[in-house]
Amino acid sequence: MKVAGKVAVVTGGGGGIGGAIAQALAAEGARVVVADLDAATAQAVADKINADHPGSAVAAGGDVSGTEVIRGLIELAEKGFGPVDMYFANAGITGAPGLDADDAAWDLSLDVNLRSHIRAAQLLVPGWVERGDGYFVSTASAAGLLTQIGGATYAVTKHAAVGFAEWLSVTYGDQGVKVSCLCPQGVNTKLLFPDEGADDGLSATAMKAVTEAGDVLEPAQVAADVLAAIDDERFLILPHPKVLDMYRHKGADYDRWLRGMRRYQASLQGS
Repeated sequence: MKVAGKVAVVTGGGGGIGGAIAQALAAEGARVVVADLDAATAQAVADKINADHPGSAVAAGGDVSGTEVIRGLIELAEKGFGPVDMYFANAGITGAPGLDADDAAWDLSLDVNLRSHIRAAQLLVPGWVERGDGYFVSTASAAGLLTQIGGATYAVTKHAAVGFAEWLSVTYGDQGVKVSCLCPQGVNTKLLFPDEGADDGLSATAMKAVTEAGDVLEPAQVAADVLAAIDDERFLILPHPKVLDMYRHKGADYDRWLRGMRRYQASLQGS
């Protein structure tokens, strides 16, 4: 799909990967609704886009895991630009690290990392099927193909996000609905490197696992990879190509892979 002239909604768009995707879309001629829990950061990204590409972006704040907030984003896009052609389910949280996570922590991670994708698809996919065209981009993680040492809620919900994206593609791919799933490793965002004093980043072990696993990419590079995949209508987006090799090793001998991950975890913990 060519993005020029398309109408897109990008959640988690106030910075990081989402902000970079929103800017990349506008640079290619798309019109974008930039959404984020932090309305000020969403507005800052929209203002930057409009400075370079006047009239190409609007901003919205809100909890993008909620159905009514998502519905509001769609209506905002329709009012300002026209029907939504593309939805980037990019908002995400790291969540609680281990078995001590309570039900509320699990529900929060499930809402943001998974149910937000489901709820957006419920609102958009029927119309896309009727039109015979639409594009859903799910931001998951390499953790959704492999796992996340030191991050139980993150690993599980990102696996679920990959599974939902697969299901969407299988179910609606022959009815005009395109689906891509972004699965990066380390990216230079606040999710990996939170502001000082913030309590929403990865655990120390999880951060070490990510940063030692390979290169930490800049969001602009990831956004470029996303747009290239959309142009090719390719499902799996791997900014870190070696993730595919690791995924193949996992599938080829699951028990060996699990043993290797346990050894790697022990090394990270200094055991």
